[in-house]
Amino acid sequence: MSDVSFLALNTKPSAQLSYTFSAPSETPKPVLVVFLNGLGLPQAFWQPIITQLKDLRKDSTLPAFVTYDRFGQGQTTDRDPQDAGAEDPTHGHDCLESVRDLRQFLTQISSDKFSLDLESVPLVLVGNSIGCALARLYAQEYPGTVTGLLLLDSVLANSDFVSVFPDPDAADFDPASIAPIPMEAIKAVRAGARRIFHPDVGNKEGLSRRNLRELLPDSDGPLLKGPSGTGPYVTVVGHDFDAFAEESAKMGPPKPVTNRFVNPYWHRYNEGLAKITAPEFSKGPIIAPGAGHFVQKDNPEFVVQELNELLEKVL
Repeated sequence: MSDVSFLALNTKPSAQLSYTFSAPSETPKPVLVVFLNGLGLPQAFWQPIITQLKDLRKDSTLPAFVTYDRFGQGQTTDRDPQDAGAEDPTHGHDCLESVRDLRQFLTQISSDKFSLDLESVPLVLVGNSIGCALARLYAQEYPGTVTGLLLLDSVLANSDFVSVFPDPDAADFDPASIAPIPMEAIKAVRAGARRIFHPDVGNKEGLSRRNLRELLPDSDGPLLKGPSGTGPYVTVVGHDFDAFAEESAKMGPPKPVTNRFVNPYWHRYNEGLAKITAPEFSKGPIIAPGAGHFVQKDNPEFVVQELNELLEKVL
């Protein structure tokens, strides 16, 4: 496992981010693979993938790898300094602010590790859950800078997570639409989704999702712009339906409810994600066998396979 280092952003010098860095093989213009965490798992869960990929590519060109924990996450114990004056610290900053922090972080990494300007370093972004939203926002905010994205079970960025399920209290609700699932079961699932997953629910990291629907209103757009105006390569990965249904049942929703409503909804979202680049640069959505939402934990070998395939296109 790579040693954890710490870095203070020049834009937020009073706090430090924890990160790991793995140097590339000797190339004049190294590709930098950046791993973007979800809210649930910190950077440590990317290390088995890096280790396996290094072994797989021991006779081939290796990119540089960087992982990091955002403010208030994992081994980064410092909070985002701007959250200090927030009315609600669990909603201290939004995803766009995290993307700006990422930009500054990568600017300093490129300068410190490569003595290069970030604009001359090809980026491959690998995200899970909300990390996929951050990857998309980064590619939108800094067009032409991202050469590849591997999106592992993206957060439903434009959803309140409650509307995934029919509303029994709606005037046009038809009980036949949920049969044979009892109405009370749907009401309970909606209440649970509101309590746990709604964007109004904050987190200890302080990364607010309240405006994520405005930042990323559509799963299928806007069309991203890669280097030289083409691409970027995008691979969209979804969870295994059965594994996710079992995983979800531990938090409340019965498997039939997840299979009936959540899995088809999520798959349609992923079908849209595959359209954020030109068709010849797109792959997916594909399913990670046996993996629930945290694909990098449940099936790291699959992630290694897909990331290696993506790297073959950009190295």
